[in-house]
Amino acid sequence: MEGTRLSTNQKELLVVKNLKKYFRVGSKSILKAVDDVSFVVKEGETLGLVGESGCGKTTTGRTILGMYPATSGEVIFDGINVQNLDKRGKKEFSKRAQIIFQDPYASLNPRMTVGDIIGEGIDIHHLYTGKERTEKIYELLGSVGLNKEHASRFPHEFSGGQRQRVGIARAFAVEPDFIVCDEPISALDVSIQAQVVNLLIKLQREKGLTYLFIAHDLSMVKHISDRVGVMYLGTLVELASSAELYKKPLHPYTQALLSAIPIPDPDIERSRQRIVLEGDVPSPINPKPGCRFRARCKYAKPICSEVMPELKEVDKDHFVACHLY
Repeated sequence: MEGTRLSTNQKELLVVKNLKKYFRVGSKSILKAVDDVSFVVKEGETLGLVGESGCGKTTTGRTILGMYPATSGEVIFDGINVQNLDKRGKKEFSKRAQIIFQDPYASLNPRMTVGDIIGEGIDIHHLYTGKERTEKIYELLGSVGLNKEHASRFPHEFSGGQRQRVGIARAFAVEPDFIVCDEPISALDVSIQAQVVNLLIKLQREKGLTYLFIAHDLSMVKHISDRVGVMYLGTLVELASSAELYKKPLHPYTQALLSAIPIPDPDIERSRQRIVLEGDVPSPINPKPGCRFRARCKYAKPICSEVMPELKEVDKDHFVACHLY
């Protein structure tokens, strides 16, 4: 089972334009965590965002939701620039756009029961009260594979997979349209990861949700995503449909990433050639001009150290930022 298949006429729910998020490090240094990133997420689709740790995936997701103020750029959600919203508008946006965090233990208040954790968003947005609120919490627990008896328990009484289900129920409690899944399976045992991903796919199809799925597990991203964007040191280097990207990766970094995915057939695994990147990852603090990947790229040319390649369409709906194309 893979991500929901899209029709060509679906509307653009989220439009990210030239998004930048810089952090000041010391008195003179700037860490460019997200540097001029643009993409679109259509209603009902899952856009996967992949890359090495520290490439800016999580910062991108959190900046979109307003958890970090953007340095520059635009985030257009359902036709509205969310960076220009007043207090009331921000509250409404927080109802429509939620997040599932990476660490299911650190993101749950240990002093609150599961029922109160899930019900917190319901209370903030005044969705249900009294018996209706209780029934809604039980319904949400059931939808993620838990039961109503779990509502009176505390987070420490659950396994990692169960805690992540609580986090999913909390995100779904306010009936959002869009969810940032911020590496929701990376802290879980391998045996539990597929269960959680299949649960997310099931809930998406039932409720017509849109996901930004952030992860570094490329095989799982392929399983859930309609399209995949590849990030490297704060920039988006390739964007294509899931099938196209895995079949025909164009950027040298994407090719190296995909070559590292294990293949379950031992004969194929032994005989295939893996691309090993040489050199160290450059620092995102005060990066030099040109392509961020050039120091590790065997195809680097003089222009690569002078001009940052733009993300451009080189095939139908297949975008790449590389001077080779």
